[in-house]
Amino acid sequence: MTSRNTSGGTADGEASDPETGWRLTRTQVLRDSMGVAVATGAYGISFGAIALAGGLNLWQTMALSLLMFTGASQFGLVAVLAGGGVPLAGAATAIMLGARNALYGLRLSEILRVGGLRRVLTAQLVIDESTAMSIGRDTDRAARLGFYATGVGVFVLWNIGTLIGAVGASWLSDPRALGLDAAAPAAFLALLAPRLRGRERWALALVAASVAVLAVPLVPVGVPVLLAGLVGAIAGLIPRRTASGRAERTAPTDPEPDPRPESR
Repeated sequence: MTSRNTSGGTADGEASDPETGWRLTRTQVLRDSMGVAVATGAYGISFGAIALAGGLNLWQTMALSLLMFTGASQFGLVAVLAGGGVPLAGAATAIMLGARNALYGLRLSEILRVGGLRRVLTAQLVIDESTAMSIGRDTDRAARLGFYATGVGVFVLWNIGTLIGAVGASWLSDPRALGLDAAAPAAFLALLAPRLRGRERWALALVAASVAVLAVPLVPVGVPVLLAGLVGAIAGLIPRRTASGRAERTAPTDPEPDPRPESR
């Protein structure tokens, strides 16, 4: 029979179990966050090179990664500029693509619970990766760790990757000779492809692409992309029939769902 410490040993043992569980959870979260950060940072190398090939200089490229810090918007902006579009059209495209981060912020606000200047700084880290690593955790403590570990890790490595890619491209006499000017649209399509799941999304993508192609000879460069985005926005407002016969909108009407697993 194993002896027990009746002077508090049991309480200490009970206290140590949660702490041991947290250490294991923390190790797993940090490991996963680092893996995501490294992979995203490597992708930043391509952005740095593509931005240089698209006509931006080193400082402009780094400013995008430091201040905008949202991959899809950055690639979208560079794609428009590389195609000869005006900066206003590129900025509008970037804003349209980055609007989803506002919805992420709504979902994360109850988990992170920050205010003041810290809230402003935290908002800079609201991206796809940090949101995915936060929402769905068993506890808010783990969710916050996943958010900050991933957000800070991606921010640092994405900017390092951008610098490496931009400096490497600046050493080339003509980055376009390697086809880097065509890489921006290709990267943009690579970001879009994983989201095309189901016939409805494919049909919507084809309609939006058709509108953009038809608008090319009629409007300034960069505007066709905005028109394609407008098609998607309108489609999201059109009610569709569900299996139960009720009409529902394609886009969710509740912008602030509860991200905790027990609510699913």
